[in-house]
Amino acid sequence: MHRYFLFLLILLSTGCATQADRAAQMQREVDDMIAVYGPACEKLGYANGSDLWRNCVLRLNTKETIARYSTAQTTTTCFGHRGFFHCSTF
Repeated sequence: MHRYFLFLLILLSTGCATQADRAAQMQREVDDMIAVYGPACEKLGYANGSDLWRNCVLRLNTKETIARYSTAQTTTTCFGHRGFFHCSTF
């Protein structure tokens, strides 16, 4: 029983991320975005490191993120009568 609690305590304590860990993760994500989308924005004519180039990188990343996560299947349920319908999408 004590082993279980010790394992649970270790698991919970290692799952907590410090502020420095979160900042390092965000920096890695930004570096990945620059590596993936930076050359495309340069080909589009934006100067590397300019505000317009950064905006281009963010827009391309947002576009790809929306495309990746919006492909989830949804279910729509409607009920009511003619002239009044209530629909819910999940």
